[in-house]
Amino acid sequence: MARPADKQYDVLIKLLLIGDSGVGKSSILVRFADDSFSQSFIATIGIDFKIRSVELDGKRVKLQIWDTAGQERFKTITTAYYRGAMGILLVYDVTNEDSFSNISSWMRAIEQHASDSVNKVLLGNKADTSGPLVSQRRVSAERGQRLAGEYGLQFFEVSAKSNVNIEQAFFTIARDIHARLQNTSAAAAAGASVRLGEGSAKPGGAKAGCC
Repeated sequence: MARPADKQYDVLIKLLLIGDSGVGKSSILVRFADDSFSQSFIATIGIDFKIRSVELDGKRVKLQIWDTAGQERFKTITTAYYRGAMGILLVYDVTNEDSFSNISSWMRAIEQHASDSVNKVLLGNKADTSGPLVSQRRVSAERGQRLAGEYGLQFFEVSAKSNVNIEQAFFTIARDIHARLQNTSAAAAAGASVRLGEGSAKPGGAKAGCC
């Protein structure tokens, strides 16, 4: 019988990008997955995803990254993907005050629909190093860091256009998830070992009688 082909990865990690419409979630995804950027804006309809395989701490890791629509009318569709996510990247636009204020609403959605153990990171997008958006900033890095601290999140200011901190953000959350999975597996193995040990015969225990 032919042997099945080897998997092309050791670990599969599912990530989810959420945030208001227009904050640049799709641009972040395309920059990370394809290393490209487009100035044109096309709103995501429902859900989209891309895959990128990376090496992380000596392991082949397949990142499956889901990009969600930010519009209210798609929330019934997109929240269905929260439960399966192992990590969630919350995105706001540093030139859009409302998108920053709405992070609290997105955090509530995570609490309602995602796993309790899901890893999270906060991204302030459009922190471009040049161009017109530099003068249009409305949310300082300090405010972003402060909000992240309130929720216990890691924080990155990123720019899909300038390719700033995109790799760092994804690799950070992927590495944290990988570490969590390893710890969970180790704890499960230790628990199984304890349960097996509980069934062992104790010295001096009762012996079976003979007839």
